[in-house]
Amino acid sequence: MTTARVELAKSEAILVAAIEVNVPEVVVARMAIGDFQSMIRSKTARRLDEGLEAAQNSLVGSFASGVEKDLDAVRNAIISPWSNGQITRLKLIKCQIYGRAKLDLLQARLIGTS
Repeated sequence: MTTARVELAKSEAILVAAIEVNVPEVVVARMAIGDFQSMIRSKTARRLDEGLEAAQNSLVGSFASGVEKDLDAVRNAIISPWSNGQITRLKLIKCQIYGRAKLDLLQARLIGTS
């Protein structure tokens, strides 16, 4: 249900259309998920609040509630130039040098491994 329609096989598109006709709530949920994905891909959180309001009364309402609980962190994660992989790498390097040095060694390791 999250795959773009143009990427679906004909039989899959027919199945999705049949589901959407019989379960209209799925259409609203699919649009909410698509809007959230496009915000993440485009790194813009302009419509985050409106999207969450629309998602509250859909099948993904529990997801929207979870996002609203930590809205500032989600907004910052969307617009941040840092990826999760970069942060994980930084934490790994920091753990590797734990207790051995301070910021100067961490800087050297980050610059040296880039």
